Amino acid sequence: MKKYLIVGLGNIGEKYANTRHNIGFKLLDYVANEEEVTFSTVKLGAMAQFKYKGRALFLLKPSTYMNLSGKAVQYWLTKEKIPLENCLIICDDLNLEFGTIRVKPKGSAGGHNGLKDINEKLQTQAYPRFRFGVGAAFKKGNQVDYVLGEWNEEEANQLNERMQKGHALIKSFATAGIAHTMSDFNGK
Repeated sequence: MKKYLIVGLGNIGEKYANTRHNIGFKLLDYVANEEEVTFSTVKLGAMAQFKYKGRALFLLKPSTYMNLSGKAVQYWLTKEKIPLENCLIICDDLNLEFGTIRVKPKGSAGGHNGLKDINEKLQTQAYPRFRFGVGAAFKKGNQVDYVLGEWNEEEANQLNERMQKGHALIKSFATAGIAHTMSDFNGK
Protein backbone atom coordinates (compact mmCIF):
# COMPACT_ATOMS: atom_id res chain seq x y z
CA MET A 1 0.00 0.00 0.00
CA LYS A 2 1.37 3.42 -0.96
CA LYS A 3 1.97 5.71 2.00
CA TYR A 4 1.62 9.49 2.17
CA LEU A 5 2.74 11.86 4.89
CA ILE A 6 0.52 14.94 5.07
CA VAL A 7 2.08 17.51 7.41
CA GLY A 8 0.12 20.47 8.69
CA LEU A 9 2.39 23.18 10.10
CA GLY A 10 1.34 25.04 13.21
CA ASN A 11 2.16 25.77 16.82
CA ILE A 12 0.92 23.67 19.70
CA GLY A 13 -1.19 25.21 22.44
CA GLU A 14 -4.62 26.73 22.80
CA LYS A 15 -3.42 30.31 22.28
CA TYR A 16 -2.37 29.46 18.70
CA ALA A 17 -5.36 27.27 17.77
CA ASN A 18 -7.29 29.86 15.75
CA THR A 19 -4.39 31.83 14.31
CA ARG A 20 -3.59 32.26 10.63
CA HIS A 21 -0.19 30.60 11.16
CA ASN A 22 -1.97 27.40 12.29
CA ILE A 23 -3.87 26.74 9.06
CA GLY A 24 -1.96 23.45 8.66
CA PHE A 25 -3.20 22.14 12.01
CA LYS A 26 -6.70 23.46 11.35
CA LEU A 27 -6.95 21.72 7.98
CA LEU A 28 -5.70 18.39 9.36
CA ASP A 29 -8.19 18.63 12.25
CA TYR A 30 -10.93 19.15 9.66
CA VAL A 31 -9.75 16.17 7.56
CA ALA A 32 -9.51 13.90 10.62
CA ASN A 33 -13.02 14.88 11.65
CA GLU A 34 -14.42 14.23 8.15
CA GLU A 35 -12.59 10.88 7.91
CA GLU A 36 -13.69 9.99 11.46
CA VAL A 37 -10.18 9.38 12.77
CA THR A 38 -8.55 10.80 15.87
CA PHE A 39 -5.07 12.10 16.60
CA SER A 40 -2.78 10.23 18.98
CA THR A 41 0.35 11.58 20.57
CA VAL A 42 3.39 10.16 18.79
CA LYS A 43 7.09 10.99 18.78
CA LEU A 44 7.51 14.67 17.81
CA GLY A 45 3.81 15.26 17.16
CA ALA A 46 0.23 14.09 16.92
CA MET A 47 -0.83 11.69 14.18
CA ALA A 48 -4.03 10.35 12.68
CA GLN A 49 -4.25 7.86 9.85
CA PHE A 50 -6.85 6.84 7.29
CA LYS A 51 -7.01 4.79 4.14
CA TYR A 52 -8.38 6.09 0.85
CA LYS A 53 -8.48 4.22 -2.47
CA GLY A 54 -5.72 1.83 -1.49
CA ARG A 55 -3.48 4.51 0.00
CA ALA A 56 -2.49 5.09 3.63
CA LEU A 57 -2.48 8.75 4.61
CA PHE A 58 -0.62 9.78 7.75
CA LEU A 59 -1.73 13.18 9.04
CA LEU A 60 1.03 14.75 11.14
CA LYS A 61 0.86 17.83 13.35
CA PRO A 62 4.43 18.37 14.62
CA SER A 63 4.70 19.24 18.32
CA THR A 64 8.09 20.89 17.80
CA TYR A 65 6.69 24.39 17.17
CA MET A 66 6.67 25.86 13.70
CA ASN A 67 10.34 26.86 13.47
CA LEU A 68 11.58 23.31 14.23
CA SER A 69 9.14 21.35 12.04
CA GLY A 70 11.88 19.67 9.99
CA LYS A 71 12.85 17.24 12.75
CA ALA A 72 9.34 15.71 12.88
CA VAL A 73 9.02 15.57 9.08
CA GLN A 74 12.41 13.88 8.70
CA TYR A 75 11.70 11.39 11.51
CA TRP A 76 8.33 10.23 10.15
CA LEU A 77 9.44 10.05 6.51
CA THR A 78 12.27 7.75 7.63
CA LYS A 79 10.27 5.72 10.15
CA GLU A 80 7.40 5.00 7.73
CA LYS A 81 9.72 4.72 4.67
CA ILE A 82 7.67 7.33 2.79
CA PRO A 83 9.31 8.75 -0.35
CA LEU A 84 9.77 12.52 -0.31
CA GLU A 85 7.46 13.01 -3.32
CA ASN A 86 4.65 11.45 -1.20
CA CYS A 87 5.03 14.10 1.49
CA LEU A 88 2.81 17.20 1.38
CA ILE A 89 3.59 20.15 3.67
CA ILE A 90 0.66 22.47 4.42
CA CYS A 91 1.45 26.02 5.54
CA ASP A 92 0.18 29.60 5.54
CA ASP A 93 1.37 32.10 2.94
CA LEU A 94 1.29 35.89 3.36
CA ASN A 95 1.96 36.45 -0.35
CA LEU A 96 -1.35 34.91 -1.40
CA GLU A 97 -4.77 36.48 -0.96
CA PHE A 98 -6.88 34.90 1.78
CA GLY A 99 -8.11 31.43 0.82
CA THR A 100 -5.98 31.16 -2.34
CA ILE A 101 -4.52 27.69 -2.81
CA ARG A 102 -1.11 27.09 -4.39
CA VAL A 103 0.36 23.60 -4.70
CA LYS A 104 3.93 23.22 -5.95
CA PRO A 105 6.28 20.22 -6.27
CA LYS A 106 9.19 22.25 -4.80
CA GLY A 107 10.26 25.79 -4.00
CA SER A 108 12.00 28.12 -1.62
CA ALA A 109 10.95 28.76 1.96
CA GLY A 110 9.66 32.18 0.88
CA GLY A 111 10.41 33.59 4.33
CA HIS A 112 8.41 30.85 6.10
CA ASN A 113 10.41 29.60 9.10
CA GLY A 114 8.71 26.19 9.16
CA LEU A 115 9.65 25.54 5.52
CA LYS A 116 13.14 26.94 6.16
CA ASP A 117 13.70 24.34 8.89
CA ILE A 118 12.30 21.52 6.74
CA ASN A 119 14.63 22.57 3.87
CA GLU A 120 17.59 22.45 6.29
CA LYS A 121 16.74 19.09 7.86
CA LEU A 122 15.90 17.38 4.55
CA GLN A 123 18.78 19.09 2.72
CA THR A 124 16.45 19.86 -0.20
CA GLN A 125 13.64 22.16 -1.32
CA ALA A 126 12.27 19.48 -3.64
CA TYR A 127 9.17 18.33 -1.76
CA PRO A 128 5.49 19.10 -2.44
CA ARG A 129 3.87 21.91 -0.52
CA PHE A 130 0.36 23.28 -0.23
CA ARG A 131 0.39 26.99 0.55
CA PHE A 132 -2.82 28.46 1.93
CA GLY A 133 -3.15 32.20 1.39
CA VAL A 134 -3.75 34.23 4.54
CA GLY A 135 -3.36 37.61 2.85
CA ALA A 136 -1.21 40.47 4.02
CA ALA A 137 -3.62 42.95 5.60
CA PHE A 138 -1.11 44.34 8.09
CA LYS A 139 0.99 47.46 8.52
CA LYS A 140 4.74 47.29 7.92
CA GLY A 141 6.42 45.68 10.92
CA ASN A 142 3.23 43.94 12.14
CA GLN A 143 3.72 40.67 10.25
CA VAL A 144 4.22 38.51 13.37
CA ASP A 145 1.14 39.93 15.08
CA TYR A 146 -0.83 39.31 11.88
CA VAL A 147 0.09 35.64 11.36
CA LEU A 148 -0.29 34.94 15.07
CA GLY A 149 -3.61 36.83 15.05
CA GLU A 150 -7.00 35.16 14.77
CA TRP A 151 -9.15 35.05 11.65
CA ASN A 152 -11.43 38.04 11.19
CA GLU A 153 -15.18 37.43 10.89
CA GLU A 154 -15.24 37.49 7.09
CA GLU A 155 -12.36 34.98 6.87
CA ALA A 156 -13.86 32.75 9.56
CA ASN A 157 -17.12 32.57 7.59
CA GLN A 158 -15.28 31.39 4.47
CA LEU A 159 -12.98 28.89 6.18
CA ASN A 160 -15.35 25.90 6.07
CA GLU A 161 -15.60 26.01 2.27
CA ARG A 162 -11.79 26.36 2.07
CA MET A 163 -11.38 23.37 4.43
CA GLN A 164 -13.59 21.25 2.14
CA LYS A 165 -11.43 22.26 -0.83
CA GLY A 166 -8.25 21.46 1.13
CA HIS A 167 -9.60 18.02 2.09
CA ALA A 168 -10.36 17.26 -1.57
CA LEU A 169 -6.89 18.50 -2.53
CA ILE A 170 -5.18 16.12 -0.07
CA LYS A 171 -7.11 13.14 -1.47
CA SER A 172 -6.28 14.25 -5.01
CA PHE A 173 -2.58 14.51 -4.12
CA ALA A 174 -2.58 10.91 -2.85
CA THR A 175 -4.53 9.46 -5.79
CA ALA A 176 -4.01 11.66 -8.86
CA GLY A 177 -0.52 13.01 -8.12
CA ILE A 178 0.96 16.48 -7.86
CA ALA A 179 0.63 17.61 -11.50
CA HIS A 180 -3.06 16.76 -11.71
CA THR A 181 -3.70 18.31 -8.28
CA MET A 182 -1.95 21.52 -9.32
CA SER A 183 -4.08 21.91 -12.43
CA ASP A 184 -7.29 21.13 -10.52
CA PHE A 185 -6.72 23.29 -7.44
CA ASN A 186 -4.16 26.07 -7.97
CA GLY A 187 -5.72 29.51 -7.80
CA LYS A 188 -9.17 28.07 -7.05
